[in-house]
Amino acid sequence: MVWKWIAGIALACSMLPAGVGFAGDIEGSSDHPVLGRFPTATIRAYEVREFDAAILPAGRIDDGEAPGELLEVEGKVTRIGYRIAGKHSALEVMRNYEHALSQAGFETLFACGNHEDCGIDMMAFISNSGRIRPPGFGDAFFGETAERALLASRSDADGNVHIFLHVIEDTANKRTVLYQQVVEAAVLETDQVKVLQADELERSLKRQGHVAVPGVYFDTGKAEVEPESEAALAEMAKLLEAYPELRVYVVGHTDNVGSLDSNVALSQARAAAVAGALSGSYGIDGARLIAKGVASLVPVTSNADETGRSRNRRVELVAQ
Repeated sequence: MVWKWIAGIALACSMLPAGVGFAGDIEGSSDHPVLGRFPTATIRAYEVREFDAAILPAGRIDDGEAPGELLEVEGKVTRIGYRIAGKHSALEVMRNYEHALSQAGFETLFACGNHEDCGIDMMAFISNSGRIRPPGFGDAFFGETAERALLASRSDADGNVHIFLHVIEDTANKRTVLYQQVVEAAVLETDQVKVLQADELERSLKRQGHVAVPGVYFDTGKAEVEPESEAALAEMAKLLEAYPELRVYVVGHTDNVGSLDSNVALSQARAAAVAGALSGSYGIDGARLIAKGVASLVPVTSNADETGRSRNRRVELVAQ
């Protein structure tokens, strides 16, 4: 994907080049390649997701529980929280970004220039709708905050790019805070998970005494089985119906994020939820199912990165 880099714009304070890490940034972070940073800015919150949904304000927000106009887009999502040291107003920062985006061919979809125009719940909505908490939001006072927001987009050969910016003056700490979301068009790889058929589950159980069942989904930190798990549950039920003498442990596994005690409880609750779904929705005799949670004690690979952690979060059937 080819981007127009934004650098060297002749304003009072020009944007610094994109795609570069700076001293003071949190480890592993960098600017997004499409958009540079304001001088004196450091990255204090950072997240990149190869495919995710982002809910971007496209109008004022007066009620975070029932927000008004929103734009929900999917793709590669980069979320960055900057702290800008020095006496730089929200207006100065946003004008620089507006100019840079205009020069790069972005069209403004929504903009607000003060706390009243943005809506009384704009900050609360942003803080609660993303997966990272923008730095400084907890320190800023509504009555003393200068606030500006901007939603812009550009269409490229590879698809749409959306950028949302929110700037506040954190007067309590004498700094300016910028929250940036960039959503790039991305193709979702839908063939990464295969639901094992009942006969494949049976062969693995017979050969090795246990089998991991892909396609069982839970929300982060939760134990409710997601509706997308139906296909995997159905194959487990077919297996148990085809072999009425078979008794299994339903074993829940987690990664090592969080305390061992909390992960033991979570994995136990998830295993129980799967066993409950098999007996409650598919009529499998509950006496044939024993739920056990083992947390992160039996990993299949390292928990050092998200790829490994995602493999370790799983549900297994183990022959009794």
